[in-house]
Amino acid sequence: MKIAFVGKGGSGKTTLSSLFIRHLAAGRTPVLAVDADINQHLGAALGLDEAESAALPAMGARLPLIKEYLRGANPRIPAAETMIKTTPPGQGSRLLRVVEDNPVYEACARPVRLDDDASVRLMVTGPFTDADLGVACYHSKVGAVELCLNHLVDGPGEYVVVDMTAGSDSFASGMFTRFDMTFLVAEPTRKGVSVYRQYKEYARDFGVALKVVGNKVQGDDDLDFLRAEVGEDLLVTFGHSDWVRAMEKGRPPRFELLEEANRRALETLRGAADASYERRDWRRYTRQMVHFHLKNAESWGNAKTGADLAAQVDPSFVLDEHLLAAPQPV
Repeated sequence: MKIAFVGKGGSGKTTLSSLFIRHLAAGRTPVLAVDADINQHLGAALGLDEAESAALPAMGARLPLIKEYLRGANPRIPAAETMIKTTPPGQGSRLLRVVEDNPVYEACARPVRLDDDASVRLMVTGPFTDADLGVACYHSKVGAVELCLNHLVDGPGEYVVVDMTAGSDSFASGMFTRFDMTFLVAEPTRKGVSVYRQYKEYARDFGVALKVVGNKVQGDDDLDFLRAEVGEDLLVTFGHSDWVRAMEKGRPPRFELLEEANRRALETLRGAADASYERRDWRRYTRQMVHFHLKNAESWGNAKTGADLAAQVDPSFVLDEHLLAAPQPV
């Protein structure tokens, strides 16, 4: 299942997404972690040092390889250069699976070792470089993530966890519809819940499953505030954590020493994600993919590529769980 963590900058979404990833990995659950934030901190939150984080390969820099691999033998896409971030898969396309080895993971993913030899695969969009400043949009970076999510078929008990860019920037593309569950991390402040209101409004017409995760909640007054502001969308809250404070200093204890209340909260997140995956409508999921592709094709994609990108849509293709067992095109 695909899970996004979103929220205002400084809300703690990267911290909570890293805790959730650790929680899943501790149970030997397959996890693909993706840092799609403009501020690349997920690797550090998972225990990588500065040099290790800097050495992670940027997905955006390997976009030609990603496109060529995913294109496969799809007859509707004669050249990888005509693929854009929203290009949907069709017959002949290569698909990504959470548990496999493939050229995309080889080029873009790196294993991160956690406690007791547990590990996750980590992929990152890559930070802005000096060459990007003033001339590049960050959405050109996360386009590689969106393209991979469009071609990723996942099954029950498999998790893709994406630390999204802060605020409501993810609505600049269709990527916000790629998730079974979106956890919006909110502090108990007016600014903390403002992103929630934006996200709720934007997502309303797309059936996005959205739950609020209260963070930095210090007492009943904070809890009452969040309940009054977000109502039944409030799923669970996290309070002060000595474990997190030690982790932020670069000295994380063993994960099993995380406070019991916070461990229970993480299990609540997993239960909500699992329940949402069981309700996934694969046909709607595919239709939304096509919807945003056609919008992007008309607004800029056709002009940029010099091709009719609507022709890339395979009307008979549905991204579905049964494809997990299908052989990849040569």
